[in-house]
Amino acid sequence: MSNIVRGAMLLTVASFLSKFLGMIYVIPFNALVGETGGTLYNFAYVPYSILLSISTIGVPLAVSKFIAKYNSLGDYETGRRMFRTGIALMAASGFLAFLLLFLGAEVLAGFIITEETGSITTEDVAFVIRMVSFALLIIPPMSIIRGFFQGHQSMGPTAVSQVIEQIVRIVFLLTAAFLVLKLAGGSITTAVGFATFSAFIGGAASMAVLMGYWKKRKPALDKRLEQQRFTTDISKKDLMIELFSYAGPFVIVGLATSLYQLVDTFTFNRAMVAAGFGNVWEVALSAINVFGHKLVIIPGTLATGLSLAALPALTKTFTANNMQQLHQQISQSLQIVLVLVIPAVAGLSVLSYEAYGALYGLRSIELTGSLLGWYAPVGLLFALFTVSSSLLQGINEQKFAVVSLAAGLMLKVLLNIQLIHMFGPKGAIFGTGLAAGTAVALNMWRVFTKIDFPLKPLLKRVTLIVIFTFIMIVTILIVKFAAAQFLPYGEERWATITMLAMGVGIGGLVYMWLAYESTLLERIFGNRVRVLDRIFRK
Repeated sequence: MSNIVRGAMLLTVASFLSKFLGMIYVIPFNALVGETGGTLYNFAYVPYSILLSISTIGVPLAVSKFIAKYNSLGDYETGRRMFRTGIALMAASGFLAFLLLFLGAEVLAGFIITEETGSITTEDVAFVIRMVSFALLIIPPMSIIRGFFQGHQSMGPTAVSQVIEQIVRIVFLLTAAFLVLKLAGGSITTAVGFATFSAFIGGAASMAVLMGYWKKRKPALDKRLEQQRFTTDISKKDLMIELFSYAGPFVIVGLATSLYQLVDTFTFNRAMVAAGFGNVWEVALSAINVFGHKLVIIPGTLATGLSLAALPALTKTFTANNMQQLHQQISQSLQIVLVLVIPAVAGLSVLSYEAYGALYGLRSIELTGSLLGWYAPVGLLFALFTVSSSLLQGINEQKFAVVSLAAGLMLKVLLNIQLIHMFGPKGAIFGTGLAAGTAVALNMWRVFTKIDFPLKPLLKRVTLIVIFTFIMIVTILIVKFAAAQFLPYGEERWATITMLAMGVGIGGLVYMWLAYESTLLERIFGNRVRVLDRIFRK
């Protein structure tokens, strides 16, 4: 079990750093390109993300599961064969996806911008889509190498390459946007185009890091092959059939959020104009799916790291039919997510105006801050969907993730326009929350019934987490009320930043103290939390 916690923490730290950098860079990027540039950026990245998931067809994580399974049987050769096949497959599918997105950019742009509203044209959208398409040439084969190392329960290469990829991407993105706008006097469209091209530059940097790890570790991996006593007699055809039985549903996890955003991409503009909100649709869409989304997904970084780290261990335990240990692993995985993500999304919701204003400025804060407040709790559903889908994959029920996402997505498609008409821009958030919540509920039901999971111990921990979160929220509200007597937050950005720091610091400290003193943290994370003695028991 320590391998899951250690791997989860390593990948979580890497994911958090990556998402944190992704949030921080948006501050100067927003100052450079504004809400219009943010919306344009979103128009390019949503179809790119979907095609990226389709082009990889879930193979990287499937390779991780596949290799973990055969390594547990002592068959390293079969895993190596799969690795070589996966690299070739991803290179080919990535190239085809690049051609599809690059050549079809103009047609896709025509579907996204149905009428010339605001300052964005179909030509603008087509240009940024073509620029981001180049990343599809390198990201799919690069992700296979990450999956190979994860299958060997080695999370370091993924963690390091992920952070390096983000750093290089952000440096290129901001430098290019600054040079285009401030020195060359170029347009926002050109700046955003080069910003989207940064995905290719970051992917190339990540590939270089992973190749360094491969060169360093190949002798040890080859030694395992030499010591192998048998090889599973499986044909290449059967090997590919088994891989794709794993791979298909993995697409679902990667596609979920992008599909919800795609529905908004095709419906938000028209619905907002028809409902009489056409004057704010660009600001609202960028606040939800670009700038606000950067904040909402940060709590979910734990779920991403945990799912990547837990999957090989869950697969190994399930293959060995050790149900007691499997129950413990699943319970701890869910508890780790809930004990950290529930207070994080609750705090972000309560401090939504302060968070958005501190990071992106106070213009239109009444609209943008409100939207972030409604959107923040959806971050918990995103996290739970990621983890629950990983749990399904660990117990060979990965195909059910298709059913759960399809059910949620259908609700989003059917109700999104109506919800926007009823509630304005936050109707799109309600649609996403309803879709993600439905998918999570179905996933959890399937996991619990499949392995006869005991719910009572988990519910006791969740009750404590909710109580401590409620106390934290009350504390933050008291701090806000007191600070309002002498801080002009909401009017001055410096005061808003100060209020955000006070709310996060005091509220977070109260929650951590309650969780620590009640031994909740120790029961979930083990003796590692003893390091907090220096803070709480001086």
